[in-house]
Amino acid sequence: MVADAPTPTPLPVATAPARPGPHRAARLRALARRHRWAAGFVLLYLYSFPYFPAIRSANELPRAYLVQAMVDHGTFRIDHGVARWGTTADVSPSGGHHYSNKAPGSSMLAVPAYLLYRLGAAAVGAEPTLAGTVLVSRLWTGVVPGLLFLLLLSRFLRRYAPDPDVRRMVLLAYGLGSMAMTYSVLFISHQLAAIAIAAAWIVAVEVGDRTRSWRWLGVAGLLAGAAPLIDYQAAFAGVPVALAVLPALWRTLGAAGARGRGLVLALAGAALPIGVLLGYHAVCFGSPLRTGYDASETFAHFHQQGFLGITTLRWDAFVGSTVAGDNGLFTFSPWLVLVVPGWWLLWRRGQAGDRATALMSIAVAVIYLLFISSINFWRGGWQLGPRYITAMLPFLLPPVAMAMSAAATRWAWRGLVLGLIGVGVVVYAVSAAEFPHFPDRYRNPLYEITFRLMGDDLAPYNLGWLLGLRGLACLVPYLVVLGLVVGVVAVPGRPHLRAAALAVVVTTAVIASYAWFPRSGRAADEAYRRYVAGAMPGEPR
Repeated sequence: MVADAPTPTPLPVATAPARPGPHRAARLRALARRHRWAAGFVLLYLYSFPYFPAIRSANELPRAYLVQAMVDHGTFRIDHGVARWGTTADVSPSGGHHYSNKAPGSSMLAVPAYLLYRLGAAAVGAEPTLAGTVLVSRLWTGVVPGLLFLLLLSRFLRRYAPDPDVRRMVLLAYGLGSMAMTYSVLFISHQLAAIAIAAAWIVAVEVGDRTRSWRWLGVAGLLAGAAPLIDYQAAFAGVPVALAVLPALWRTLGAAGARGRGLVLALAGAALPIGVLLGYHAVCFGSPLRTGYDASETFAHFHQQGFLGITTLRWDAFVGSTVAGDNGLFTFSPWLVLVVPGWWLLWRRGQAGDRATALMSIAVAVIYLLFISSINFWRGGWQLGPRYITAMLPFLLPPVAMAMSAAATRWAWRGLVLGLIGVGVVVYAVSAAEFPHFPDRYRNPLYEITFRLMGDDLAPYNLGWLLGLRGLACLVPYLVVLGLVVGVVAVPGRPHLRAAALAVVVTTAVIASYAWFPRSGRAADEAYRRYVAGAMPGEPR
């Protein structure tokens, strides 16, 4: 009898990769739709590089000099940068050397980015340039923290705006329609400091309501202490924030038996950056309490008056910083008027912590408005918005979110709110992509600078240059993405088309009405040709 032959093993058959099932594909499409607005934010923050060597930015260059000095020369002295690229108004002499008169935190944070940039340059046989230093510092200390903070806000604001469509409206207003946009795309520390103090507040609130472990108080303390290391005036928010979060923290830490440990963690976290700041002052200016402004030859006459230049309340400073056509907070971001009804709504709701948050928000607003109205150099030179109070804005968002939630229930109110947001987006997002440094001699800079540059077919460096685009054409991709982001937020569905149409009318009407603000005259016209158009990488066509 012959044994049966073994059955041959079948050869493997190649199969096509499995396709996602219909439900999975639908989920992916829904996820992409939900987050396309966020992708737009990322592109808008990355698109522009408003760097103008000709204007010698007094805010950015000393910070860049300090970054290079720390890495390349192991010192806080910026003598090398001053000798190579020249001094600016924000360079302070001390002990026979030159120092930045700015709080050093943003430059210190930029050190890792500059190290990587220097290594990359060395790998191709090149040296770091000043423009490259400003670019990587701007990305690392402005764009990245700015985008991460918007992500943190998106989650935190759920308690004030449960509807995700409304939260996106708040983020659009803040992220693209306020000074948060301007100072996230420049190597200037105002927004970074605002992020530090506001993130400290958010973390402390979440510890208080048991969303986070009490061990996060070390992070909250570190962020709070880092705020003045980055920008001195960010410290003004510290006291009202501490008073607002303390009751909830006291209860939560008591229940966990961690009051002492929590306090030690918070204080230790805050002490580290504050110690760095005081040490920096001592090394550079001879005393822990002597700042670069005290040593400044340019601004000494301001700081020698009162306390750090804070003297007496000035009506012109208050009006100029809030409602003036050239730099007013509510003129450039009219959606901020919603904070007033928002305070009342937050107080009336009266859930856990609401009234403390309302009082804290009011206190922060009052403190910063008093500060900007009493400081003798309140105008702050070239700026887009009253930059000294940038740190105030995050603390206005909870009441603003409450007001937007209430307005969103009726199409007409929703349309009006979106229209006010649109004004802020036109002012800040468009101006930041053109020339985010309004000189203080202009009475109507939106028309005399931003719109005029567009009419003259001029634009700064941006990603469009990599595509071979020049002039206004290089802004077209940016403006298209900006329009798409606004459209996605304004029209999450067909029922909102009517409100969006009203918003277009409101935005157009308000921006058109700004043309009636006075113009600046012949001297400013000459300054435009010399310092603004002349600073652009190209000539008017």
